[in-house]
Amino acid sequence: MPGLKLFNTKSGVTEVMPHLADVEADVQDLVEEHMETMLGIRFLASEYVIDCVDGGRIDSLGIDENGAPVIVEYKRGTDAGVINQGLYYMAWLTSHKGAFRSLVRDRLGVTAASQILWSGPRLICVAGDFTRYDAHAVREHRRSIDLVRYRYFGSDHFGLETVASATGQSVASRRVRRQTAGLPTVRRQDSAMTELAAAVDEVLVGLGDSVTRVQRKQYRTYQRLRNFACVCPPQQTKLLVYLKADPKGVDLVPGFTRDVTQVGHHGTGDLELQLRTERDLERAQDLFCLSYAAA
Repeated sequence: MPGLKLFNTKSGVTEVMPHLADVEADVQDLVEEHMETMLGIRFLASEYVIDCVDGGRIDSLGIDENGAPVIVEYKRGTDAGVINQGLYYMAWLTSHKGAFRSLVRDRLGVTAASQILWSGPRLICVAGDFTRYDAHAVREHRRSIDLVRYRYFGSDHFGLETVASATGQSVASRRVRRQTAGLPTVRRQDSAMTELAAAVDEVLVGLGDSVTRVQRKQYRTYQRLRNFACVCPPQQTKLLVYLKADPKGVDLVPGFTRDVTQVGHHGTGDLELQLRTERDLERAQDLFCLSYAAA
């Protein structure tokens, strides 16, 4: 990855040189085999043949942690056509929901097929590199698009770096969310919790340029490539936030942090935060950063 240097320190200091894959299929095979770990996406199909006049094959189809359909396209190096190719497949996907629903039902079951988030389909382009024009182009489309640069380091390490992301939301919809904090079923009389929810939203979005909000009925999720935080609607006296952080690596504080690995809850993440005041939000900052870094 440009600007990143990796060194082996076992016997002195030796730089591990980055390199591209020999062929595109090497990247595709590796990512598909470990898609949930690398991208937070459940793998559905490879080289999926689409049924239309012009035809085509979608490199990878999947569904993310929030139930959103995901198309992943790969290029060994830099390819100016990867975004347009992916958008072509996105257009097919949104007009052939039945085919995708059937695929999800066959692979993951009826429940998963009934909970597909059609409002947030995603395109992820994994390539050796992108141009500045690519990064600009994704922000001009009303689609959720992630540009992800890959590199091999030696024979044992593989890296992914988000170069650019677009949420696919219009400016007007983003303005409405900022004004209302965007969380469902907020009771206006609970002004303290409403203000706290707005403050949490501002902090989570401010963690990086690549943060995307995804709204579900019971919660809102914040994601990079993967979810790193899920925020539930404010309760009368507290706001629940779930983070992708290992509870075993955190000093749990009763009434503030809780291990919910074995506890059912909305959203994703094994560490529950119970926020009641602005002071709790300040205490949560390091945990937010920890979860963001892990995503």
